[in-house]
Amino acid sequence: MKPELLVRRLVHGMGYRYRLHSAKLPGKPDLVFASLKKIIEVRGCFWHQHEECADSHMPKSRTSYWRPKLRRNQERDRANLRALQTMGWSVLVMWECEVTEPKSVSVKLRKFLRR
Repeated sequence: MKPELLVRRLVHGMGYRYRLHSAKLPGKPDLVFASLKKIIEVRGCFWHQHEECADSHMPKSRTSYWRPKLRRNQERDRANLRALQTMGWSVLVMWECEVTEPKSVSVKLRKFLRR
């Protein structure tokens, strides 16, 4: 996914090292910074139904298929986020529509990853 690759490239360029999609954690988070106890999730606006985004529209055809599928994604995201926070992890969720301008993304990432 292009937004995730951009975030990975920026974080690596800042000198941070991370694990990808750790199966040991709920939801297999995108980027795991174990020493910082921090996680970055990069979510697609459509698949995870970003409420503030035009890309998160509900398809007009086959709504009986899409509505429950996308709702399950949202429920799973919430459950995974709660589980990670309960385990003591800090989580930054970056939406696909937010990852367009590398400079602003870089500022947000640097602020989150600061100890």
